[in-house]
Amino acid sequence: MTENNGFLKVAAAIPACNVADVRYNCSEISLLIKKAFDDKVHVILFPELCITGYSCGDLFFSNTLLDAAQEGLQYILKNTSDFDIISIVGLPVYDGVHLYNCAAVLHKGIILGIVPKTYIPNYGEFFENRWFFSGEKSNVNTLEFCGQNVPFGKNIIFDCGQLKIAVEICEDMWVGSPPSVMHALHGANVIFNPSASNAVIGKKSYRKMLVKQRSFTSKCGYVYVSAGAGESTTDTLYCGHSIVAENGSILIDKDHLSFESNFFCTEIDLERLESDRKKHSTFDIVSCKDAEYNIVKVAFSGSKIDSLTRRVEPFPFIPRSDSDKNERMSEIYNILALSLAKRLKHIGIKSPVIGISGGLDSTLALLVTVRAADILELKREDIIAITMPGFGTSRRTLENAKRLMSLLNVTSREISIVDSCISHLKDIGHDINNKNITYENAQARERTQILMDVANDVNGIVIGTGDLSELALGWTTFAGDHISMYCVNSGVPKTLVRHLVDWIAQTLPDKAVCDTIRDILNTPVSPELLPAGEKGEISQKTEEILGDYALHDFFLYYFIRFGFSPEKILMLAKTAFKDKYKEQYIKNCLKTFLIRFFNNQFKRSCMPDGPKIGSISLSPRTDWRMPSDAQVKLWIEKF
Repeated sequence: MTENNGFLKVAAAIPACNVADVRYNCSEISLLIKKAFDDKVHVILFPELCITGYSCGDLFFSNTLLDAAQEGLQYILKNTSDFDIISIVGLPVYDGVHLYNCAAVLHKGIILGIVPKTYIPNYGEFFENRWFFSGEKSNVNTLEFCGQNVPFGKNIIFDCGQLKIAVEICEDMWVGSPPSVMHALHGANVIFNPSASNAVIGKKSYRKMLVKQRSFTSKCGYVYVSAGAGESTTDTLYCGHSIVAENGSILIDKDHLSFESNFFCTEIDLERLESDRKKHSTFDIVSCKDAEYNIVKVAFSGSKIDSLTRRVEPFPFIPRSDSDKNERMSEIYNILALSLAKRLKHIGIKSPVIGISGGLDSTLALLVTVRAADILELKREDIIAITMPGFGTSRRTLENAKRLMSLLNVTSREISIVDSCISHLKDIGHDINNKNITYENAQARERTQILMDVANDVNGIVIGTGDLSELALGWTTFAGDHISMYCVNSGVPKTLVRHLVDWIAQTLPDKAVCDTIRDILNTPVSPELLPAGEKGEISQKTEEILGDYALHDFFLYYFIRFGFSPEKILMLAKTAFKDKYKEQYIKNCLKTFLIRFFNNQFKRSCMPDGPKIGSISLSPRTDWRMPSDAQVKLWIEKF
């Protein structure tokens, strides 16, 4: 899987089925395996007892059917021996004493192993106990099948290197302690479940919930497929339900209401699963040290994947659906406001001080501060909001800042930093016409000095406005906007800031406030440290310097959350933004992100307190510990 950046392409297949017509069934199965191989699938899963059909009833007692099943498996082996693909097919297996409901795992003409079903249902419309013996009770470790000496048992892991496969069958998933739990704790990272589940009201959503839960609790990929409509409908219908999940996320959820053969495929990210298992120290095998497992080594490489079929979200911090978005934004808003309220309550401060630029970040911080004051039943006039126009402040941002402060009924002040910065630059011997980093940072530090001194004067604290994306990129002035006494935005990435501010605006009853916020949302992101244009417009646009924040937040998510390599992040970004950015632009932005991220760790090592809101945080006290002098060479050497 290494050459595919850890992606495993899986298929859930529903072959056309004629009950007890083994030759027909095996022909359809073989054709689907070939088609899947041509489609660069690595592992294909077929339904429970697909070689014979699940609904054969007492025909399972017939040696004619059992012999045909073995011959059918031999046919599949012969016809797929040239294909570097792992296939999992269901069939009845008789060991000379007991009959088992099994899944055979095949690769290039070899039966890698046969896994018997553990839990045999015998209720409602299911009578499997009439025919089959539980794999739990078996003492058989190997058996002769199709002329091969085959590993047999419920505790088999097929070790293909990065990929480690285990199988549980249908009912095994529905019990309180499914075999997959033990499989995962012993290293399996993808569980395959061949099933025959009937279509009755409400059962589909329950199946989906179980697959989602199993994949999440075991931090694994989970592939499930049920027998299709070709099964007998004497008393029930089978629906061909296919589900693929990855650590609690559903990648495929399809019904196959057809009599034609078909499969559904997607990619499971093995590196993503590895990342979560590494980070969660409670994922171990303490509870199952005595379990015995048969590890079957498999020389499997699989096809090279050219592109991904799974969706890659371009905005991983933003919920897709409106209902999820509404719930998430409300939760984030409350976390930010309650965190600040707790800090104010703890230190007995009634006068938070905040700098307002007329940009997105300070707007969010002000809205959160107002909400915190409302929670504590403080007067809004106790909030000291200060706008500090400088060399690059545009008329638009200044007017928006003043209007917003007035509409929210906070105490507003306007303090120009122009004269003090001119004096300071003169004091240090810097030419005012040299508009370099000194010229810019002098303004940021002057603003921070004003805020700190005002906070001292009113017995208040300075509320920071810098966001998570700026912290990642080091887009803050050390001892300037980098410093505050509590930074409410420190866990909020730039793309989320925009959505959160927009959502808050929609919840406010005052139309004038909403209109002001709308204009702020439409204002280009800028530090406004260089002189405005001739017409007073913004001349310095952050995304023209750094690249689009949409990309930087995407990089941040996959770099921190999963520790992915630059090559993999690039692959994901190309998929997510294929219709928006050219590959070279993505590469350039990724290189910028990595260099700036490494070079600016010293700023994050002493960042102020602020609330964590999601899975990504750069606080040195909680989530991210990195030396300030770490080298970036390994991460950018291929660019």
